[in-house]
Amino acid sequence: MLEVSNLHSAYGRIEVLHGVSLTVQVAEVVALIGSNGAGKTTLLRAISGVQAITAGEINFCGERIDRFASHRRVERGITQSPEGRQVFGPLTVADNLRLGAYMRRDKDIDRDRDRVFAMFPILHEKRNLVAEGLSGGQQQMLAIGRALMGKPRLLLLDEPSLGLSPTLVDQILEAIASLRADGVTILLVEQNANAALEIADRGYVLESGKIVLEGSGKDLLSDPKVQAAYLGAH
Repeated sequence: MLEVSNLHSAYGRIEVLHGVSLTVQVAEVVALIGSNGAGKTTLLRAISGVQAITAGEINFCGERIDRFASHRRVERGITQSPEGRQVFGPLTVADNLRLGAYMRRDKDIDRDRDRVFAMFPILHEKRNLVAEGLSGGQQQMLAIGRALMGKPRLLLLDEPSLGLSPTLVDQILEAIASLRADGVTILLVEQNANAALEIADRGYVLESGKIVLEGSGKDLLSDPKVQAAYLGAH
């Protein structure tokens, strides 16, 4: 589904991605782990089209898309739940979800909204409240729901559990697992490397803007280098 080849990206004169290559197959969950500043968010933003690249290619479903504007990538089926949630605070929960479907013209929008409400019942309960009045965990659910309203073929999730309580982290990870069971293709950046690799089919380790390891989620969980650097093992 997704093929990233030799991708380079920079902020001004500072290059952050140094030739990143990875693939995501249909219906896979692929985890991307690495320390803060490794370039994980930059990579997702580049795939979404909100971060410029300086070299390399991004192909999606056999079509080169790295020259497309971000809204054209949404049309193709790539949506993102960004780091920090970035909900529209003054708007209601319901309106935030409607905005997630802004590129759609089909008749299934209400049905997909109801699916989001079924996945996150608290959003249905608070659907007429403004998003800035939600807790951090509820805003994260809304950010994921808004991304799902774009009817993605590929869902990009950037740090969905960041800053949440253990209980809410479990709820978010359960939601991701349910999406995986439904066959949604996901590229996941997650600070909780252990949980991410447990639900991932495959994973990549990004260090200083380069992929340094790749393998199945199970293999990376048992890799001594990954355990020492990211899983708290010694």
